[in-house]
Amino acid sequence: MKGAQIFVECLKREGVEVIFGYPGGAILPLCDVLYDSGIKFILTRHEQGAAHAADGFARSSGKVGVCIATSGPGATNLVTGIATAYMDSIPIIAITGQVATNLIGNDAFQEVDTTGITRPITKHNYLIKNINEIPKIVREAFYIAKTGRPGPVLIDFPVDIQRKEGDFYYPERVEIRSYKPKYEGHPLQIKRAWELIRNSKRPVLIAGGGVIISNASEELKKFVEKTGIPIAFTLLGLGSLDVESPYSLGMPGMHGTKYANYAISESDLLISVGCRFDDRVTGKIDEFAPNAKIIHIDIDPSAISKNVEVDVPIVGDAKHILKKLNEMAEKLNIDDWLRKIMEWKENYPLKYEKSGTALKPQYIIEKISEYTKGEAIICTEVGQNQMWTAQYYKFKKPRTFITSGGLGTMGYGFPAAIGAKVANPDKIVIDIAGDGSIQMNIQELATAVYNKISVKVFILNNCYLGMVRQWQQLFYNKRYAFTCLEGSQPDFVKLAESYGAIGYRVETKEQFDKILKKVLEEKEKVVFVDCRIDPEENVFPMVPAGASLKQILDGLA
Repeated sequence: MKGAQIFVECLKREGVEVIFGYPGGAILPLCDVLYDSGIKFILTRHEQGAAHAADGFARSSGKVGVCIATSGPGATNLVTGIATAYMDSIPIIAITGQVATNLIGNDAFQEVDTTGITRPITKHNYLIKNINEIPKIVREAFYIAKTGRPGPVLIDFPVDIQRKEGDFYYPERVEIRSYKPKYEGHPLQIKRAWELIRNSKRPVLIAGGGVIISNASEELKKFVEKTGIPIAFTLLGLGSLDVESPYSLGMPGMHGTKYANYAISESDLLISVGCRFDDRVTGKIDEFAPNAKIIHIDIDPSAISKNVEVDVPIVGDAKHILKKLNEMAEKLNIDDWLRKIMEWKENYPLKYEKSGTALKPQYIIEKISEYTKGEAIICTEVGQNQMWTAQYYKFKKPRTFITSGGLGTMGYGFPAAIGAKVANPDKIVIDIAGDGSIQMNIQELATAVYNKISVKVFILNNCYLGMVRQWQQLFYNKRYAFTCLEGSQPDFVKLAESYGAIGYRVETKEQFDKILKKVLEEKEKVVFVDCRIDPEENVFPMVPAGASLKQILDGLA
């Protein structure tokens, strides 16, 4: 078999059914074999779109996403998508073509050091140098990507090795001496953690993306219901438990709820599960949970005490450790604490101006949430659209919120929605976008329309780069440097129609209500809805960068 044939056979053995990508000279032998392999190849219109689609596929399904690009600029165009997956611990395999082995290092046409460029943003990467290495490398790549703390793995595949012939074999087992993920937490540490929990008076749970990655939602729900501990969710933790649960505090941090931030600040014990204490969650580190002992459960030992010093570290998988804690769990005597939290929830709800006919972004998201009963797959771009979604959509289930957390990648949501819809063809998949970020990968309209991938895009159009403008308003004396898009916007309705999609424009609540059902029940076509909102609408509450969680800017949006 030729190297390309061996590689494709390995992909089949790993259960790969769909690949997102873009062809080119250095990857042509592999593309030629894929052509009639039975693996579905979805041609995106940009390599970045391919990486984000693979990422959205992985987040929404729990499977490994796969993307392909050629050498040189094809590979470098994947970099933002790979970095996005790396920051959020998403398992993708990125396959890149490379110039022939005898040309590597000679500045050949479309040659870059792909493994060198991507080393800091991959869990691991490979440059195939010998045809006999292919099965072992592919087997290891998938194993590394999906085990332990998941992440992207890159395989750089020189074109001459794709053409060479060799014998096929497939290793049944993977043995990597230096890589042994630890799943079971240390029993004494788990026991220590429970003793702290049992004796606490003001405990708070923080659920991060690790809960969803480890499929630990049921165990989390059981632990919360057994103990009665209130729970906050990081951006990537939303959906790990129904946010309308009576125990829910919503999202903490920069744009979190006041009551979540107050609860963390007043707590005597924080139990973090699969959360890495990102700066957007903690605010000023020196004043984060100043009176609390901290229990940190994480599969990655390097994440523990990296940002916040903890008292009881437990290295292991969230699902395994929560199961052990549930064996000990019992109802805590924290009624006074729960009454205090209820008081905060009543006094400081999320709010916005609801009177009048003007179309508010919060209203749009509330109505989408109401219609879909919180069970659609919601993707976002980055910025105000992302934060309003996190605040006002009522997520009920894991793997239904697909967003770029750590890297904050504009242009992510639309191609990620395409990947999520491919993985979940029977579910409603929605991208809530900003008018700036949607234009960064808007060419993927062609991908969605051609492949009949019926995603729905709601553009919260304020004619600004909204979140940057908000910062300029609050901290730069309203000097809106380079953030105004008015006068340079495309007609999103005509643009959608030119690609063969459906386009709507709405400016009032009444107009929005009239088309919502029609949009969400469209089965075949891609739909763009241009929602005209107030140019100076802000996201509140807001904790300024570097401030403590109690230093909250408030305002009625």
